[in-house]
Amino acid sequence: MKEKVVLITGGSRGIGRRTVEEFSSQGYTVIMNYRQDDVFVRDLVSQLQDKYNNHIIAIKGDISVPEECERMVKEIWNVVGSVDILIHNAGPYIKERKSFADYTPEEWNYIVNGNLNSVFYLSRLIIPKMREKKWGRIITFGYDRVETAPGWIYRSAFAAAKAGLASFTKTISIEEAPSGITANMVCPGDIVGEWKEEQIHRAKEYHDDSTPVGRPGTGEDLSRIIFFLSKEDSDFITGSIIPVTGGKDVLGKIFHQ
Repeated sequence: MKEKVVLITGGSRGIGRRTVEEFSSQGYTVIMNYRQDDVFVRDLVSQLQDKYNNHIIAIKGDISVPEECERMVKEIWNVVGSVDILIHNAGPYIKERKSFADYTPEEWNYIVNGNLNSVFYLSRLIIPKMREKKWGRIITFGYDRVETAPGWIYRSAFAAAKAGLASFTKTISIEEAPSGITANMVCPGDIVGEWKEEQIHRAKEYHDDSTPVGRPGTGEDLSRIIFFLSKEDSDFITGSIIPVTGGKDVLGKIFHQ
């Protein structure tokens, strides 16, 4: 398994970075996609390679642009033979609470392209190599109860994109099953700020009354689930939507704000 190659979009910060560290700690070759801040990423790659002594490749590009995806994949094929595990972590999120009528077409397309279309743009280029090897893992990101396509007040574009992505993930899981490729979605709860890059042992030092398990969620909570889904023996888990919320009713809280 350590000979397999992992591509993580949006891998320089937040949950993406913690996932890069998870696979790096296990000795995997990791391709870390990022969109900006070259100096920061160069320093980060150097730090992580010194820490984990694995191979980390930084690939700059905007996954919401089809031409950028094609360029990035060409660069990737020049370095590695294939991508075995594709983790679609990147996706824009606007914190401002806005009614759907207040979105401009440009804002709407920005959210939908970054969270839904980008998965199509990149997956269609990576999957053929997975088919050749008869093995692959694809992970997408959703939100609490996304599989039921619930409304999310003031998050219409993001919710619509992720609900579409949940269906797309399930479709991939069915269509690609004969090729040994699984596709699953993980759904983070309230994992915010610095906790996105933190480890579980640190969170256990804090109490969080708003979460039934009693502690904050961390990026490691997500990265460990992703790593498990990517293992050889996890091949029977596909088409699943997996909440990682600490038991919190995330949408219920939102509806009552």
